[in-house]
Amino acid sequence: MTASALSPEADIEPIPFSNLSLQWREIADAARADIDTLFATSSFCLGPFVERFEAAVADYLGVRHAVGVNSGTSALHLALIAAGVRPGDKVLVPANTFIATIWAVLYVGAVPLLCDVEAASGNIDVRDAERRIDRSVKAIIPVHLYGQPANMEAVMALAERYGLAIIEDAAQAIGARYRGKAVGSFGLLGCFSFYPAKNLGAAGEAGLVTTNDGMLADRVRVLRNHSQTERYVHTELGFNYRMEGLQGLILGHKLSRLDAWTEQRRTIARCYDAGLAGLPLALPQVVNSDHVYHLYVILSERREELRAFLRQRGVETGLHYPVPIHRQPCLDTLEIDRTSYPVTDTYAKGCLSLPMFSGMTDAQANRVVSNVCSFFGFQ
Repeated sequence: MTASALSPEADIEPIPFSNLSLQWREIADAARADIDTLFATSSFCLGPFVERFEAAVADYLGVRHAVGVNSGTSALHLALIAAGVRPGDKVLVPANTFIATIWAVLYVGAVPLLCDVEAASGNIDVRDAERRIDRSVKAIIPVHLYGQPANMEAVMALAERYGLAIIEDAAQAIGARYRGKAVGSFGLLGCFSFYPAKNLGAAGEAGLVTTNDGMLADRVRVLRNHSQTERYVHTELGFNYRMEGLQGLILGHKLSRLDAWTEQRRTIARCYDAGLAGLPLALPQVVNSDHVYHLYVILSERREELRAFLRQRGVETGLHYPVPIHRQPCLDTLEIDRTSYPVTDTYAKGCLSLPMFSGMTDAQANRVVSNVCSFFGFQ
């Protein structure tokens, strides 16, 4: 793919930020037959399609156990409970993340201890995290943001030094590998989201908890289903976090195509890298072994101008995340340091996500490049 320059007049059809219908077209014929079976057998909550997907995705990720749940947020919530995080405990979390990471910490009554991120990747800065640790910290949640692995060697070394449980937030990074090993397989537990727009997206909400510990997997399975060890016997506070059969069915059909779809994303990223090089932008860097490009995030001091320009040219963009965690009004009652996350603030002020989806054409990618170049006066 090359980044050829096109005139604005050539921009006829808008370029969406994402187009989920393209994936459905690939699996529709095969999935419809299974959907008929699902309805005929009433396998609506959990059931054989979920079990089949759990087995397939565990094999794909190289973990012993995968437990399907109803969202990535639920996955994080149950993982924290299973890891033994209690009310009042502190959990290290990067300030540059989606709010769901924080919700899960608050759901268990724990306290999010924010730290800054690396400039090159936007992922957790372990050196900054270490300087904030005190005796109340019990766990760390490295977020594999935008589709790039966090520095898991540094995370694991930190966790070993201070006796911390590692819970990976791999919501945006299924298929990414750190030094040859899949994210979500390093920590005590791993958490994934299958929100429709993710690289592996469901037909609604869905999530996953992974672990190599059979006892933890069993506990998560019980917790997701009202904590029933047997019908109508509830051993502790439980949750209605079951994965729907339809989501397991759709995810099962998509999983076999994930690697091909990921390679399409990498091809688009290479086009962007080549075409936007030399512009007054910060482009994504691959610094931790791999990137599956759930998002292609650039940084620009002229973010709002550029976004408006692209919108006028029919190019849809996204913002991830313009209001950082430490500036969220819902956390005003917490004793959170609001001022010492300079890299996170840089991302929040300058981030702009360019269109990125499997099935995106060469022509669409080249048009994005051409329009960004035009904004900066380059052709």
